[in-house]
Amino acid sequence: MARFPGADAPPESAAYAVVGAPLDASATFRPGARFGPERIRRFARPADGYDRRTGRRFSELVTDAGDVSAWNDAAEYLKFLTGRLEDHGDAGRVPLLVGGEHTVTVAGVRAASPDVYVALDAHLDLYESYAGDEFSHATVAQHALETADRAVLLGVRTGSEAEWDRASDADVTVVPPEEVPGWSPSFEGERAYLSVDIDAADPGFAPGTGTPTPFGLTPRELRGAVRAVAPRAVGFDVVEVNDRDDGQAAALAAGLLRAFVFAHADGDG
Repeated sequence: MARFPGADAPPESAAYAVVGAPLDASATFRPGARFGPERIRRFARPADGYDRRTGRRFSELVTDAGDVSAWNDAAEYLKFLTGRLEDHGDAGRVPLLVGGEHTVTVAGVRAASPDVYVALDAHLDLYESYAGDEFSHATVAQHALETADRAVLLGVRTGSEAEWDRASDADVTVVPPEEVPGWSPSFEGERAYLSVDIDAADPGFAPGTGTPTPFGLTPRELRGAVRAVAPRAVGFDVVEVNDRDDGQAAALAAGLLRAFVFAHADGDG
């Protein structure tokens, strides 16, 4: 397996660990998320490891811990993955979870135990069960709220009537795409978990995803939101990249992962 380019810090001194989670069990339109971790690593190669904005070097911060191989029992896989992520946290490393389908976020949230779940996503993902599957990718935000006190969903532009009803509750805030550029976090002092579903991007920028949805965010808008949340975050993932494009989605995902690392390490959104 190829390593994430520049993730060369020794594990014992690294502040972050890339962890691949190639789960691909509940796709409802286009499968292929199992290829996400490999593609994100591959299409990260052209980027330089030095960030002029913060003066930091990726190679001094990040190690690549490889993939946690997936199997079809999502509930059991999530338990196992949670334990692996907790091991990194106990060792002082922030896991950078790379999916895989969005369901893997459930393990990331469980391991980080945040106060606030923040997701960049085209979809509400507030189903309690979808197509008879309580661990469908469409249930992620609902599962996150079993751990976090509230959810902030950025870039959402579609959902069922039942999901919109759930989103009207006080523990959910929805920020539509047109309002994301002017949004800023309002959870100072709270621990946040940041999940980036690559379908938050308009499919013109990231066609390689399971449920591409038009009228989405631009790469700069995504990066701005990632930078804003990063200093307050205790966990991060980027998910739902598949092999159905020429690398656009994977390259964007890799860039957002790097943006998170540099902004988090610098402590300044």
